[in-house]
Amino acid sequence: MKHIPIRYMSSAQKEPNLSGSFTIRNLKELLDGKDMIQELHRHDFFFILALDKGAGEHEIDFDDYNICDRSVFVMRPGQVHQIKLHAGSTGYLIQFNTGFYYPESQTSRQLIRRASSTNLYQFEAANFRKLQAVMDGMFEEYSEKREKYQDVIKAKLKIFFIELIRQNDDTTLNHTSIYKQERLADFMELMENHVSEQKQVSFYTAKLNLSAYQLNAIAKEIRGKTSSELISEYILLEAKRYLLATTNQIKEIAFHLGYDDVSYFIRFFKKHTGFSPEAFRDRFT
Repeated sequence: MKHIPIRYMSSAQKEPNLSGSFTIRNLKELLDGKDMIQELHRHDFFFILALDKGAGEHEIDFDDYNICDRSVFVMRPGQVHQIKLHAGSTGYLIQFNTGFYYPESQTSRQLIRRASSTNLYQFEAANFRKLQAVMDGMFEEYSEKREKYQDVIKAKLKIFFIELIRQNDDTTLNHTSIYKQERLADFMELMENHVSEQKQVSFYTAKLNLSAYQLNAIAKEIRGKTSSELISEYILLEAKRYLLATTNQIKEIAFHLGYDDVSYFIRFFKKHTGFSPEAFRDRFT
């Protein structure tokens, strides 16, 4: 079975003095007067595109976004995207793997979960200037590599994520709501790792030490859907990723997603999308 093209942090991007990999690149220098055009693919690292000035189109997990000034795109490892970024765009491209930012810190893990739960942030000029100052500092540290520069970069990344969360008005959450968001994030992470083998809610509630009622209540409050609906939603998203980014046969995709009965998978997909998998592929490719 063919897999969706994955881009990795190249050996040229890996810093020998850092735990994991991190890069920050100036977009004006990176583009060098040319458009950036990338076909559908996924990353094994976090991808942040922060634009002071920008134009183009960006598709993330089949949602279309117009690229505009003072916008920040945040993508988690595993998400699928394609992009056309026009020449003349300015800002920074930041890339790092999970081992760089939170190898052992639960606090850092929670922070980046919240910040990366949204793919697009848009800023007013004053708020973007705060973010710009943080990124300028990161770029300076990365370029000059003075003593303890990696610690400074991690500290500035933390500030960067806090500014994103503030932009999303998450500071109004009370401690109970934050707890619920963390439980939902735990559920989503477990699901992404196990859904091809485990599609029953009971598996996840046991892992989370929650009742089915508790998990459903959290899912409905935050996402407006039951936990079963979120499982189906993720399976459909992964199916769409493989249908549009590979030429794999339907039976191969069904098997990859944990369906031995291809007919059942086809019925499931059509029930939720209105298309058979083959028709969906023909319509959108």
